[in-house]
Amino acid sequence: MKMPKKNDRKSISKSIIFSLVFLVLGFIMAYSYSLSNQREAESDFTGASFFEQKEQYRKELIEQQERNKELREELGDKQKAVQEFERSVVDGEENYTEYAREAEELRRFLGLVPVMGKGLKVTLEDGDYTADHVNPNDYIVHESHVFQVINELYISGAEAIAVNGQRIHGNSHIVCTGPVITVDGIQHPAPFTIEAIGSPEVLTASMELPGGVQDQLVNDNIIITLDSGQSIRMPALLSELDTGGSR
Repeated sequence: MKMPKKNDRKSISKSIIFSLVFLVLGFIMAYSYSLSNQREAESDFTGASFFEQKEQYRKELIEQQERNKELREELGDKQKAVQEFERSVVDGEENYTEYAREAEELRRFLGLVPVMGKGLKVTLEDGDYTADHVNPNDYIVHESHVFQVINELYISGAEAIAVNGQRIHGNSHIVCTGPVITVDGIQHPAPFTIEAIGSPEVLTASMELPGGVQDQLVNDNIIITLDSGQSIRMPALLSELDTGGSR
């Protein structure tokens, strides 16, 4: 058997070494290329994702700003509604107070509630006469005299009026029957006391006007007495009706 020469062995060793070197270099180059492509792909993916995310944030910010604008407008509308409601409440309270006052005055005028206050008492009495010489009807208090006083007191601002303690109203019926008068079906003998709640000064001044009610009654031979500043109390008209006018 022929043994290889020394030079041949060296050539084979170099070939093997070069082969290994080229193999390693090829592997390194292939790995580097693969790694480079992977990084480039990752870089492209990351850049695209960031752009998309940034665009999404921008859209969300715009939507949030629009929503905030709507909420501010809604808040402004609610504040206006609250202010209008508060004004309506204040106006309602003022209106309610005014309505309550008017209703109370109307109830007082209609006689639906008891009343008490300062006022004027007007007493009417038959004049002195001698039956043998004069007509007694010319000295007796008639319903016309009572109406004169009542009308004058109402015109002067009387809030409530009573005749001999009986509360009267706008439709009260007063009739003279001899020496007595009948008020809404209830008889009252003379003297007749007409009470009125109101300003004593104004009521008295209206009765004492020259040529007024007091002078006319005196000319009709009626004795009239004014007593102002008295504290007067009157029952409700309904209570009088419910009790049938009993006293």
